[in-house]
Amino acid sequence: MRRYPNRGTIRPKVSTMPRQQSEAAAMLDLYKLVVEKKRLQQELQNLETRRQQIGDRLNLLDQKIDSTETTIQQMRLAEPSHSPILPSTSGQSFEMFDLEY
Repeated sequence: MRRYPNRGTIRPKVSTMPRQQSEAAAMLDLYKLVVEKKRLQQELQNLETRRQQIGDRLNLLDQKIDSTETTIQQMRLAEPSHSPILPSTSGQSFEMFDLEY
């Protein structure tokens, strides 16, 4: 993921050498402004698309959470015992050990 140093303002690109005032220099400035505008519009469109994808995923997760909670409530009502079902361990012994990094 790329990190941007300052998210507050978008600064224009500055030339290190000032150009002489001419029609060609003005046309170059115009071209730079148009290119930057297109780039920012594309970035805004990409952000909107991503926001929509995230919103859709959040809605789907909310639906799944609700259906899972409903399923859990139905299971609790159908099965009154609250003890978890453990697998049979008859005839088996387990040895515990610690693993350290």
